[in-house]
Amino acid sequence: MIAVMNQKGGVGKTTTTLNMAHALALSGRDVTVLDMDPQAHLTTSFGAENSAGADAVLLEGATIGEVEQRVREGIRLVSAGPRLGEAETMKAGGAQRGWLLDKALDAAGPREVVLVDCPPSAGLLAMNALLATREVLIPVAGDYLSLHGLSRLVGILQHIEQTLGRSSRKWVVLTRFHERRRLAREVKEKLLQHFPGQVLATPVRETVALAESPGFGKTIFEYQARSNGAADYRLLAGDLMAGRVM
Repeated sequence: MIAVMNQKGGVGKTTTTLNMAHALALSGRDVTVLDMDPQAHLTTSFGAENSAGADAVLLEGATIGEVEQRVREGIRLVSAGPRLGEAETMKAGGAQRGWLLDKALDAAGPREVVLVDCPPSAGLLAMNALLATREVLIPVAGDYLSLHGLSRLVGILQHIEQTLGRSSRKWVVLTRFHERRRLAREVKEKLLQHFPGQVLATPVRETVALAESPGFGKTIFEYQARSNGAADYRLLAGDLMAGRVM
């Protein structure tokens, strides 16, 4: 179970969840994706209806099986749902509010691959995602502001791990990458320096098609299967499953 997380917007978090899910499904994996962002961008990107989903699980105790949609061959989606924003501020339940998603996924039984698209915040929804997963995939764009956001996120993750007395495996994926730009190469070197053995082997190159495809409710494999973006996410999915790093 993998939480796809970064508090900074514009780093390709939802794009990565969308296309990694489809790449894994195309390779024969059975994938469950959860949209834990009230903006429901992942749901929209799949061209799916934002019906009751994660909101019903957290607010009403619905099961994963009751709300998931089959959106592609090999992919089941739990949409955000129209009321997910309410879950961020719910008061009832005390500390157990953070474990609602974990309990729901546990009750759903074994899943081969679970990807959770997290909101760009450190609130209750993100906490539910972190407590329910054992790995964190962090997309980082090739600029210094992304590095700054990563530093803050890692601090939050370390605090949570110390509190719980457990650690999560962290993966970093370099997104929106321009090999010819010196800044992008410098960011890459910084990541390798500070996160040795954690930066996945394939950087995702900046591709217009990756930005365009969600507007059509398509993944990159449906929109432009021969693009750089499709090639990169296909390789990246293999990197994640095999633990291949730079």
